Amino acid sequence: MKGIFSIFRKDDKAFTGLESAIVLTAFVVVAAVFSYVVLGAGFTTSDTAKKTIDEGVKQTTSSVEIAGDVIAKEGIVDGTVGTILITLQLTAGQSPVEIGKEGLADGTEKLVVSYADSWKYMESTKWSKTFVGENDKDDILEQHEKVTLTIEVPEGSLLSNATTAPNSEFRLEIKPKIGPIVPVTKEIPTQIDPVMVLT
Repeated sequence: MKGIFSIFRKDDKAFTGLESAIVLTAFVVVAAVFSYVVLGAGFTTSDTAKKTIDEGVKQTTSSVEIAGDVIAKEGIVDGTVGTILITLQLTAGQSPVEIGKEGLADGTEKLVVSYADSWKYMESTKWSKTFVGENDKDDILEQHEKVTLTIEVPEGSLLSNATTAPNSEFRLEIKPKIGPIVPVTKEIPTQIDPVMVLT
């Protein structure tokens, strides 16, 4: 009987192979989990980076631009400037911009226009709008549309005084919700006419 069982020798070869297989499987599993985590983090990071880049492009690319001349109209008092007219359009490839119904000089409007000269600064001035040509009867400036803003000159400014209005320089800043500010710096001519094209 002893001779039959003598073929079964004590040997660790099988256990060594099994241990190697377990270690190899563990390495594969850990590598798979690690690669999944790294790839997931990479996809998340690249998606966040894309959103950041898109938002940056929106913020640094002008949404609106001036179309045509800047016009000044004489005020009720002779020798003063009462209103300034600016026509806006979308820049090429930009998304529609909500203009709002009117500027209320309280900063709540969709489009804010500020005024500054050496006497007066107003963070938000009153304005009204008129679409030029055809539009779809909403308050949104879209491609192939133009809108004219009629901006009221604030009281107490250089332009509202008959003595100081001629040769006065002023600055407007048009601030859409998305995109950079559009600055407009102009000078009133020596002679105040009913309608003036500013250079």
